[in-house]
Amino acid sequence: MAKGRAELMAFLEEIGISTETMEHPPLFTVEESKRLRGTIEGAHTKNLFLKDKKDQVFLLVAKEDAEIDMKTLHKRLGSARLSFGKPELLEELLGVRPGSVTPFSVINDEAGRVTVLLDEPLLSYDVLNFHPLENTATTKIGRDDLFTFLKATGHEPQILAASGDAA
Repeated sequence: MAKGRAELMAFLEEIGISTETMEHPPLFTVEESKRLRGTIEGAHTKNLFLKDKKDQVFLLVAKEDAEIDMKTLHKRLGSARLSFGKPELLEELLGVRPGSVTPFSVINDEAGRVTVLLDEPLLSYDVLNFHPLENTATTKIGRDDLFTFLKATGHEPQILAASGDAA
């Protein structure tokens, strides 16, 4: 059974990470998020669940407006061609549904199958915003605390210039 929001928040507290969560109506796209978020500080993100032809699985975390060239990304990763992972695989590995994809979901990837990729330009922000395993809220976390969380779940992130001029 996948961990939910309550287990995520308990885990963050257990490892000494302070966050702030704002409730809102369900959001499924970056555009919906832009219209409803108000003045939540920090970087807002998009999270792409990707799979290559050799069954490697990736979670790419980038700024919401980052332009990712999916046709060439696999070359920078040294992987086979990439496509978006199927919703069934997303739910199986990360315990979330489309619209709720977040780096917090690696708390459910106990086998360590998913490689977390952080787009380099995102790391210029001190505060980052993600859904807390459900798309009815947004949780603010410090950039360094995100690294602490990822490492505590066994997911040492790869930093990658995946978007725009950085790519």
